[in-house]
Amino acid sequence: MLSTRKLGSQGLEVSVLGLGCMGMSQSYGVPDERESVATVHRALELGCTFFDTAEVYGPFLNEELLGRALRGRRAQAVLATKFGFRIEGGKPVGTDSRPPHIREAVEASLRRLGTGYIDLLYQHRVDRDVPIEEVAGTVGDLVRAGKVRYFGLSEAGENTIRRAHAVHPVSALQSEYSLWERNLEARILPLLRGLGIGLVPFAPLGRGFLTGTAQRAEDYPAGDFRREDPRFQGQNFDANLRAAAMVRELATNRGVTPGQIALAWLLHKGEDIVPIPGTKRRRYLEENLIAASLPLSAAEIRELDDALPPEAVAGARYNPQLMTSVDR
Repeated sequence: MLSTRKLGSQGLEVSVLGLGCMGMSQSYGVPDERESVATVHRALELGCTFFDTAEVYGPFLNEELLGRALRGRRAQAVLATKFGFRIEGGKPVGTDSRPPHIREAVEASLRRLGTGYIDLLYQHRVDRDVPIEEVAGTVGDLVRAGKVRYFGLSEAGENTIRRAHAVHPVSALQSEYSLWERNLEARILPLLRGLGIGLVPFAPLGRGFLTGTAQRAEDYPAGDFRREDPRFQGQNFDANLRAAAMVRELATNRGVTPGQIALAWLLHKGEDIVPIPGTKRRRYLEENLIAASLPLSAAEIRELDDALPPEAVAGARYNPQLMTSVDR
């Protein structure tokens, strides 16, 4: 069984690794509900009890799937979901964190998830038209009403984090962080630790580069997120494969997978870090969870740090349109 960690100083306790559920409904390949539900059930059996979803995944389909998978098992799970987009015609058309919209979104998420409360509620993206103080205050009201237990932010910058935390304690920041993407290390991580906020890294396996499964952008099917990712395109792709080679070499020497090395590196970066590798298959879930018991020496961690410094990765994190949604 997996051990647990505390996310933030407010008391939220979760399994040391979580399960990112987005790919069960969108963005990465063809959905397979039967296997996805079996993966959720297997996660619970192995002590992986922290599940991450959002209203916009699908949209709505992912929360509904997770609600079905956890029917009769809700008490075993720690559920995290997100609000913050205006969804029209089956797709997000901009941010919306106005207080009335937050309340509506939460009620709808509760219905889809089949639960009376959300363990961790994130603002999915910062809404520049709504003061973060209003957002934090509204979530605080939902906490006091028993509909939400803890407040989180996603892809928020330093100023936003400070201002939100001053109104209602933030338990976790979700943001991309991995050996592959280390933009948080200089300023965000020290801030989180100073305020007592945990970190939930998404894409901890570098979107396939750290597992050795990445393909060129054009080789992914239509609708797959990676077709538009600059790091999968042209010369960036070639450079990024070379940069990740050291992870594969260390994995071979240790007799484990590159993904297990990448997750173990994250877990060794602090007891306040809980990665959420995404998968819709039991095989990969089981493989990922082995990382929780994989030791790395100080020398190996230094070797990994030196092999993949921030400047080693070619290309922007997202295309220009998506980068505008990141509050940094």
